[in-house]
Amino acid sequence: MKGILGRKLGMTQVFTKEGKLIPVTVIEVLPNTVMQVKTVETDGYSAIQVGMVDKKESRSNKPEMGRAKKANTTPKRFLKEIRDYDGQVNIGDVITANTFEVGDVVDVTGTSKGHGFTGVIKRHNQSRGPETHGSRYHRRPGSLGTMLPKRVLKGKKLSGHMGVDTVTIQNLEIIEINESEGYILVSGNVPGAKNSVVFIKSAVKNSRKKNPKEILIYEEETPIVEETAEVVEEKAEAPVEANDAALTIESENK
Repeated sequence: MKGILGRKLGMTQVFTKEGKLIPVTVIEVLPNTVMQVKTVETDGYSAIQVGMVDKKESRSNKPEMGRAKKANTTPKRFLKEIRDYDGQVNIGDVITANTFEVGDVVDVTGTSKGHGFTGVIKRHNQSRGPETHGSRYHRRPGSLGTMLPKRVLKGKKLSGHMGVDTVTIQNLEIIEINESEGYILVSGNVPGAKNSVVFIKSAVKNSRKKNPKEILIYEEETPIVEETAEVVEEKAEAPVEANDAALTIESENK
């Protein structure tokens, strides 16, 4: 199991060299510091704890300060525990975007957008009633079912708070990794609003690796434009000479 914390920046699209368009989500991956290493001997299971984004010491409690001191770093705002981490790491090590490879299949976990208090049509995709002909039933939840046991059964789809849930999108493919600029391109959509924290980990249900796609990268156009201008000038001169020769032949014939 591999994993890293990141921040969702938004969506864009890339093209492969075959001309296929792939919608991708841009995830900013800041350096993740290993704050704690748990072992079977000491904690009963194997895991590591990674942290991202520095936090003021005045807003940290004593346990957080002690853990940061052991890792020789500052307290972190976002923490995440990764069980059975694949690889040997020590306290204080930094995990970057290159922990994954292009073509890896991953699961991305985030917090869905909040929609507040919503009705059954928006929340559960139910249908509305007739709007005309004296119908007084429009966007209500409808019948609650049996009279017994004279209470609302648990799980009934009614109005209520929507969103702000932990959602995981599975089997997404990593399209591009840029460690220098600190971002990862993941195919498809990722839960959460812009600038929200997401967690990328190895896919649970799909351990295979897809064929990495060759992304079309645009090079600088300056030298290409200069060469094209020279070619255009050469081509522009050639037809003029041919026209002059043709005019000379026509005048001689006359």
